[in-house]
Amino acid sequence: MPDLPPSSPRLRGTCERGPSQRATSLRGTCQRGILAAAAAAVLALAACAAPRVADEEAPALLLGEQHDAPSHQQAHARVVGDLAAHGRLAGLALEMAEQGAGTANLPTSATETEVRAALRWDEAAWPWAPYAPAVMAAVRAGVPVAGANLPRARMRAAMADTSLDGLLSVQALARQREAIRDGHCGLLPESQLGPMARIQVARDRAMAQTVTALAQQAAPGQRVVLLAGAAHVDVELGVPRHLPAALAFRAQAWPAQPPQRDYCQALREGMREGVQRPMPPAAGTGGAPAVAPAPGGVNSPSR
Repeated sequence: MPDLPPSSPRLRGTCERGPSQRATSLRGTCQRGILAAAAAAVLALAACAAPRVADEEAPALLLGEQHDAPSHQQAHARVVGDLAAHGRLAGLALEMAEQGAGTANLPTSATETEVRAALRWDEAAWPWAPYAPAVMAAVRAGVPVAGANLPRARMRAAMADTSLDGLLSVQALARQREAIRDGHCGLLPESQLGPMARIQVARDRAMAQTVTALAQQAAPGQRVVLLAGAAHVDVELGVPRHLPAALAFRAQAWPAQPPQRDYCQALREGMREGVQRPMPPAAGTGGAPAVAPAPGGVNSPSR
């Protein structure tokens, strides 16, 4: 299997959880040390103090990407393709498609057009080409590909669901709101930070539900892979917080790359014109009023 990446600064650690590690108030977090890196180098990170699970044994592999970094999607294809080729891929979950969409009923000979239709793929939000190799490798191997993201139709309700606030610790919720602020270039009204953070939590929970469902169907030695933005695999804020305590996982992010464009400038221009221009998938949560991000969001391409 191709080497997995070192954890990104956003992850602040590689966390692998074994079945014996039960939920606590800081469930899914690990004690870690952070190595200082020079100047522009990506921070490397030290080991978790919690019980570790060998990479080959953790049934859930959560891979975090920067959405506008082609090398990350290429790495996805290598990891997924290798697992599929060795009969070790149980399922592929995608942030890029909504819950309820999937390829389980397609034959291994399905065309890309048929696969996109089954996933209800939104080309404007997520260009198909970068993700096609990983998705099609799973389909060709007869492995189900499942949409994992919160459907847009449920986002408005999530904004008003204050129970979502309680799924994170007070400190983690504050971090999530700050990340929403930064991901919207400081342009989001203060009143929208809480509702937008709830959408992010709801999305993470939806992805965790999809990963869990696929893992329940896995044979011994097989793995479920989630492809998502790096922020979604953050062990303190993201999908790992919502996985069952008994499900061993590994969360990793590919090293950050320089963004391909100035997303903040595009957002500012759209706001001046009174309409937001289409943006590539990135930071926000989508479907919200006020400063509504594009389907994938704006600015930080890892969300």
